[in-house]
Amino acid sequence: MTNIAEHTFPSDPDRSTALLTDKYELTMLQAALKDGSAHRQVTCEVFARRLPNERRYGVVAGTERVLRAVRDFQFTAQQLAQMDFLDEQTKEYLRNYRFSGHIDGYREGEIYFPNTPLLTVRGTFGECLILETVILSIMNSDSAVASAASRMVTAADGRPIIEMGSRRTHEYAAVTAARAAYLAGFNATSNLEAGYRYDIPVSGTAAHAWTLAHVNEDGSHNEEAAFRSQIDTLGVDTTLLVDTYDITKGVETAVKVAGPQLGGVRIDSGDLGPVTRRVRKQLDDLGNHNTKIVVSSDLDEFAIAGLRGDPVDVYGVGTSVVTGSGAPTAGMVYKVVEVEGHPVAKRSSSKQSQGGAKRALRTYRSTGVAVEEIVLPFDAADPDTGTLSTREMTVPLMRDGEIVEGLPNLHQAREYRAQAITTLPWEGLALTRDEPAVPTRLVGFPEHS
Repeated sequence: MTNIAEHTFPSDPDRSTALLTDKYELTMLQAALKDGSAHRQVTCEVFARRLPNERRYGVVAGTERVLRAVRDFQFTAQQLAQMDFLDEQTKEYLRNYRFSGHIDGYREGEIYFPNTPLLTVRGTFGECLILETVILSIMNSDSAVASAASRMVTAADGRPIIEMGSRRTHEYAAVTAARAAYLAGFNATSNLEAGYRYDIPVSGTAAHAWTLAHVNEDGSHNEEAAFRSQIDTLGVDTTLLVDTYDITKGVETAVKVAGPQLGGVRIDSGDLGPVTRRVRKQLDDLGNHNTKIVVSSDLDEFAIAGLRGDPVDVYGVGTSVVTGSGAPTAGMVYKVVEVEGHPVAKRSSSKQSQGGAKRALRTYRSTGVAVEEIVLPFDAADPDTGTLSTREMTVPLMRDGEIVEGLPNLHQAREYRAQAITTLPWEGLALTRDEPAVPTRLVGFPEHS
């Protein structure tokens, strides 16, 4: 098993994640150092009060990136030199800062539901406080993408999906979004940096610009020349984009150039259902029974589900997946839930939470279908679940500031998600809005804490 602490390229010794934070975390730290509260032992918890858009489940993603970010959360001399809003005591604290606490939580690739302890961070108030922003920024973004991508994978019903959303988000968000989509079951990405950094399969051939660039001397288009050049360069198993001008003519030209061994045709416009049916018939009539049809054009999980009965072989998804398909954040929060062993909780209306450090169990029927999420005090004994089997959801991730050995890498987390999704009740895979597929129950907490 690949260790999570390994990477696909050498680590940069000057790498720092310490400024991926909000200013008020450091101004709070300064005050906490003055009044002594910075040294109190606390537990912080990452959880989601609800699932976005009344979805039935979410997918935990970004855990490996979070652990690396915490490990690399160290302030450089250059960074501290610019923090003129801090006093010397605070700068000295940050100069020596290394997270030395413990982190437990759900495995990356796990299915999650509201009000469950996805990440539990234990240490001093000072060292836990300043990690809030970087942890949430990673988990909220990655989990939003993975949750949306997982629904798309289910809608595709076994057909491959390519992530191609780089042009629809921030250049670095494109890389992490590709990672999250792959974790959730996408088969490839168009993003080369994601392929290089995370060892994800990369896919891509040509855009409309390629076809448009091929014109005759009189300025008329020459789609055939574009296709011939692409075939000569990439081979006959490439995918030709056939909708730059007329789709029917484009398919005819593609087959004329490539013959029956043409790998695929891509359609990026039009009413995809009827179009793909016509194109499939045309390909079959021309003898290209093995030529695949790839579709793109603003697809989301609903559009993919709508095409399930049509002759689509591969989907290409861009904007919807990198933006979480209408839910660009997973809505996770990071809250202090325990101070020196005492439960604490926010009481604000609509934002109430349960105090105390927690862990979670999931119960299953003998068929392997998940029944319930049980949240209990961190050190409590397992409750009696009768004939239902249980699985510990909360696992060690970091001890004394060091990443635990043997945690799954991206590819193993991808396999884990694929298995975890099969334990949902069948209605949990529906795209309709409803209650979470698995309910959450708190056990062992006082009524008011």
